[in-house]
Amino acid sequence: MSLSSRCVPGTVSNPVYIFCEAVIIPILQTGDRSPEQLADLPRALRLTKCQSQGPTSGPELGSLPPPRSCLEMLLLLLFLLLLLLLPLLAVLWQRQPQDARLSWLAGLQHRVAAGTLCWAAAWQQRRLEQSTLHAGQSQQQALKWCLQGAQGPRGPLRGNTDISTFRNHLPLTKASQAQEEESEGQLSPPTSTQYYGEASLQATLLGLAALNKAYPEVLAPGGTACVTPTSPWPCPLPWPWRALGQVSAPGAKHPGALLLKALRSPGLRALEGGTAAELLDVFVGLEADGEELAETIAAGNPGVPLPRRAAELREALEQGPRGLALRLWPKLQVVVTLDAGGQAEAVAALEALWCQGLAFFSPAYSASGGAVGLNLWPEQPRGLYLLPPGAPFIELLPVNKGAQEEAASTILLAEAQKGKEYELVLTDHISLTRCCLGDVVQVVGAYNRCPVVRFVCRYVTPWGAEGRPCALGSSVSFLLPRLGQTLSVRGEDIREDVFSEALGRAVGQWPGAKLLDHSCVESSILDSSEGSAPHYEVFVALRGLRNLSEENRDKLDHCLQEVSPRYKSLRFWGSVGPARVHLVGQGAFRELRVALAACPSSPYPPEIPRVLRHRHLAQCLQKRVVS
Repeated sequence: MSLSSRCVPGTVSNPVYIFCEAVIIPILQTGDRSPEQLADLPRALRLTKCQSQGPTSGPELGSLPPPRSCLEMLLLLLFLLLLLLLPLLAVLWQRQPQDARLSWLAGLQHRVAAGTLCWAAAWQQRRLEQSTLHAGQSQQQALKWCLQGAQGPRGPLRGNTDISTFRNHLPLTKASQAQEEESEGQLSPPTSTQYYGEASLQATLLGLAALNKAYPEVLAPGGTACVTPTSPWPCPLPWPWRALGQVSAPGAKHPGALLLKALRSPGLRALEGGTAAELLDVFVGLEADGEELAETIAAGNPGVPLPRRAAELREALEQGPRGLALRLWPKLQVVVTLDAGGQAEAVAALEALWCQGLAFFSPAYSASGGAVGLNLWPEQPRGLYLLPPGAPFIELLPVNKGAQEEAASTILLAEAQKGKEYELVLTDHISLTRCCLGDVVQVVGAYNRCPVVRFVCRYVTPWGAEGRPCALGSSVSFLLPRLGQTLSVRGEDIREDVFSEALGRAVGQWPGAKLLDHSCVESSILDSSEGSAPHYEVFVALRGLRNLSEENRDKLDHCLQEVSPRYKSLRFWGSVGPARVHLVGQGAFRELRVALAACPSSPYPPEIPRVLRHRHLAQCLQKRVVS
């Protein structure tokens, strides 16, 4: 066919024409060309759609302006060469084994996912930069979002976004008060969709990018395994990010199947668990069912039999719990879990035993079902978070060294001062409640105009280098300050952190014992006084101790008297009975988390309350007592 041939534009789309129109024309349109020449490009390109359906007038190919540079000509030649090679590539593709083709497609999908992740994370990073630079304006927009989504009798505030008016009309509410109002129907309980908000998406994308930067090999194919049904990433992402094996939807598989899949992969770089408490359950179960898992791997059910890997599993388990993760996965670099309330003791136990020598990373800090803090620094010490100014609306309530000041007023994020401690106040966009969460943060720096904080804690059973509790006054701290949780049977008001301090002292005096989890309840809730003085019922999960002697049980009561003069006085006069300590069996606290998750207003992840207020929750532990 000559170059001067005429054509009639066809009705069927030509792939070559579409590609040229989308790629080649923008390339040729770069540079200094006249408007007439630019207008001729699409008309000249229609010659690629010739269908020989009769003569008609139209432009000739010769009307196409000559390429402006050698680079443009080279691109055209490469495109034509690609068209010529397509049939040959198709033949070679058909001759490849199916496994090779699937492997190539998986690799391509992974590269697309990684590239898309970089682009999406960069986009979120730019948004974060802008919002933190203008923190006041961003918080004003977050408040407007909360007011627009509000339900119930407080709806008239929707049209007013003034911070002072908002504070005056909505008093601060304690978390316990909010739960009581929800149970009475005065407030609408938070819905599950609150967890999958914009803040959660931002935390997931920026967390993945930060993890990839700190540990580049983690996101390689087969480099990561999640061993719990729940994911540590706040928001599940659609394709193509699922190719990274990072952010699957919660509850995708059975825990046993997930652990078995991870054990069959000795080259893991990162180990994921929904929370530290869930990951602790996995390792405790691994030790209990290790032989059964080894037999399954050796038999190849499912998959190919791996007798050598089964032998490695048995050998690793024989050496005890300390450093077990690194023996099972020698290339392991980091453990990823989601930080939330009630995880302090699980984190301490994992770091001291099963995951000794490994870095821990949490992409966010979760409270009330949402991400309230972003972790952008995986290489920094565990527990540094940026409080973003977007939704949900966050305020800071100053905390004094002694007790909390009742008349204190909240401040915005940009007003936080370095070195000061604050309690987080979160506004729920469903019920429009200004709720004091009880989580206390200390400002350690700033990111533009927003505070970088550490969730502080006072003496929650920190573990030393030898796996034993640190001495009182140690600088080691973990994540779980909770204000407003107290024990009181005679008005003594022992705060949760004070009780944890006493329990840490007592466990340190129990030979070989390591505390994994605990909760306590007042005797009136369980009706266990039986004519005696009211007292505390304490449930503990331990490692290294199967039975508690009466001498060991009495040590907790003595430690409580040391940390609380009021409790000591009541014990002296017989107004309060001695604390009763119960050792619970394996899986007891897992059942408690399941019961908490079944509550209508319970957020994810469910926070283990150290002070139980409901009888049915306390009975979950009571029925699992072994000593």
